[in-house]
Amino acid sequence: MNISLLEPIGVSKHIIDELAGDLIAQGHRFTYYDTKTVDAGELAKRSQDQDIVIIANNPYPAEVIHTAERLKMIDVSFTGIDHVDTTTCKSRGITVCNAANYSNETVAELVIGLTIAVLRKIPTGDIATRVGKTSLGLTGREIAGRTVGIIGTGRIGTVTARLFAAFGARVIAYSRTKSAEAERLGVTYVTLEELMKESDIISLHVPSTAETKHLINAERISLMKTDAILINCARGAIVDNAALAEALRLGKIAGAGIDVFDMEPPLPEKYPLLDAPNTILTPHIAFASEESMKRRAEIVFENIRAYLNGTPQNICKLCSSDQKPQKSLKSSIS
Repeated sequence: MNISLLEPIGVSKHIIDELAGDLIAQGHRFTYYDTKTVDAGELAKRSQDQDIVIIANNPYPAEVIHTAERLKMIDVSFTGIDHVDTTTCKSRGITVCNAANYSNETVAELVIGLTIAVLRKIPTGDIATRVGKTSLGLTGREIAGRTVGIIGTGRIGTVTARLFAAFGARVIAYSRTKSAEAERLGVTYVTLEELMKESDIISLHVPSTAETKHLINAERISLMKTDAILINCARGAIVDNAALAEALRLGKIAGAGIDVFDMEPPLPEKYPLLDAPNTILTPHIAFASEESMKRRAEIVFENIRAYLNGTPQNICKLCSSDQKPQKSLKSSIS
């Protein structure tokens, strides 16, 4: 099999070499590109004659997939797959796997970090200290005793709920599917409207789909308390960020911590959240820690081994719902 890592995935070449070693020893051809590209022509060139490709979070469009005639598996080193043309994958019978659960703790910890930073005005305090000001106007608020609303109680949402509970918050949730683990933590499920109205802190943990696009829109933001804050470390499309920026400017809500946007940073100069008050922005780093990057690399290479053994794992249902596991490909070396 020809296997290609199309772009860096946040770990050293040494770790990549270690993880690919057994595949090479079995006779598979492995290629590693150490530069990122979003150019469709270059992606098509890198994908040519490959049976398996590993990608990160840059778009992998239909035009590239169509030119990769041998492609059998796309190994996505992220949880979300909204940057992959899954319709084309499904029509071609290409298996798409993701790096499920690699960043659960990492994302949840940034949610807590952004929450504390917003509530305690940490960035403002840092600037004040550096320019010779005092603590005047920097009195913050605690998480303890507040109501936290978790939208989406999958793995990351549930880990986030556990951390907020440890701070002494009351945690409520809205989710398409209830989590037994979340309920064991004492999480109470409510309607989305109830969550928007009752929560002091709202944290988003749903995937980007047609159904979740602008789930948090002007109407739902208007339900929030004026002293509530919104944290988004999930997907940018879930929130109407223009409506959020307007609500922040008008003082309809108290603050926001945002890690994801309608596009990958750098953001355009006039992006609405850039001048929104009481807002902390990070350039899509929730998933990124030394620990999570190593876990992610290990998972994507394990995905390949499992696929070659005929027992594929972490298959994305949107792409593979009507596929059956293939027979062992262990001896298919080309």
